[in-house]
Amino acid sequence: MIITIGGLAGSGTTTASKILSENMGIPYISAGDIFRQMAREHEMDILEFSKYAEDNIDVDRQIDQRQAEVARECEDIIVEGRLSAYFVDADLKVCFTAPLDVRVERISQRENKSLDIVKKEIIRRGLSEAKRYREIHHIEIEDLDVYDLIINTNSFTPESIAHIIEKAAGEIKNK
Repeated sequence: MIITIGGLAGSGTTTASKILSENMGIPYISAGDIFRQMAREHEMDILEFSKYAEDNIDVDRQIDQRQAEVARECEDIIVEGRLSAYFVDADLKVCFTAPLDVRVERISQRENKSLDIVKKEIIRRGLSEAKRYREIHHIEIEDLDVYDLIINTNSFTPESIAHIIEKAAGEIKNK
């Protein structure tokens, strides 16, 4: 079973992916981890690297290629990333949403930053990503038609979210 999980920054994709991976006994890969690793390789923070990536389309292409290649080589994997559903041939494509204030609070706690700073960063990052996705891939990130399942993560615990995805995956297997 190949599952993609995408969503906005702070929507809980990483947390749920880790739980789902453990529950289902299958590995997961993260576009965010790849992006952060590439930022470190370029000795930039995430915002600087996002800006850099706007003018260097190879960054996005490398992330997409790495994810798609890994998924092709696996029978079972969870692929977590904003664009994974567009580039990975998956059995189940899931998107997470959450209100902006909830996402800001989560990131603020995780990164130990003020709410104001995180809100500005998350908005700037979202605009940067949307611009890159539109220009590079002709993808409108707000269009959710590619997804099989959309979950408001503010309404559920991470464990419940993983359970919902497991149930959906089971339904697809039994089709």
